[in-house]
Amino acid sequence: MSDTIVAMDPRLFALCRARGCFLRRDALELGYGDGEIARLVRDGLWVRLRHGAYTLAAFWHDAGSTARHLMVSRAAQRTAQTGAILSHTSSLCALGVDFWGLPLDDVHLTRRDGRVGRRGAGVVQHCGTVVAGDVIDDGGFAHMSPTRTALEITMMTDVERGLVVVNSFLHAGMTTVDELRSRYAAMEQWPHSLQTDLVLRLCDPRPESVAETRCDVLFFRQGLPRPVPQFEVRDGSGRLIGRLDFAWPPLGVWLEFDGRVKYDQLRRSGETEVDVLMREKRREELIREVTGWECIRITWADLAHPERVAARIRAAFARSARRQG
Repeated sequence: MSDTIVAMDPRLFALCRARGCFLRRDALELGYGDGEIARLVRDGLWVRLRHGAYTLAAFWHDAGSTARHLMVSRAAQRTAQTGAILSHTSSLCALGVDFWGLPLDDVHLTRRDGRVGRRGAGVVQHCGTVVAGDVIDDGGFAHMSPTRTALEITMMTDVERGLVVVNSFLHAGMTTVDELRSRYAAMEQWPHSLQTDLVLRLCDPRPESVAETRCDVLFFRQGLPRPVPQFEVRDGSGRLIGRLDFAWPPLGVWLEFDGRVKYDQLRRSGETEVDVLMREKRREELIREVTGWECIRITWADLAHPERVAARIRAAFARSARRQG
């Protein structure tokens, strides 16, 4: 079979699109032999995801890190002998919400048979108890529900990264605080679950991005008063003139996070980046005129220096207090 035909084989495309991968037995059923399989991998037309599992190079090279992890996860799931469920970061990739700083080196599977899991060949097997409502069947690929996934993540990483995931699920409407707390009640004795309690006390569906959740963690760790996320400012007629990322109304200060993604989202058809910046500046001036508050702007780079950010915020509180006094 010619390389051109292989590269365009609609049967393989269909398998990759539906399952993320195809197995050796799939290829054999389609008429490929082991020698040809080895050559296609060697020539770079197929990518070996795991022993006996492949995808087309076109799918692999066009995919980002999350999509690649999901391909490898589904390959591991299809070749597992335990009817395993995608869990932890592998389930997170299947569910498609934002996360930050989580390693995708290993596939995470939870066994259905309750036996002790093991780790090897890039796969971590877990044996946590699975109850009704924990599992979603997504086209033949079972993965944990948003509620279960969110809680699992809080038990495998730190508070900041865990809170990013929990808030992402909450903001997307894929779970609720009540659902998280109810499921957590049966997981309190799980390993590394102590910090989950703190995450659930800090979680909030209002932050709209990874950056905003990281800001909220900064405020908490630096001992600052917790602000109001997505605070609406209206003029005397009740017209909405702006939503603030974070506001401390009694203290007369608000904070905006400036990031590339944010400005790309704000850009209207035909606008340049300069146009967006000028429009944002006019918005800030109008909010300041209406409220009399001071604005602080921070970026991703500032998050690496939380003490400096906290000092700026406290200095703004002090200036506002002097103005009000």
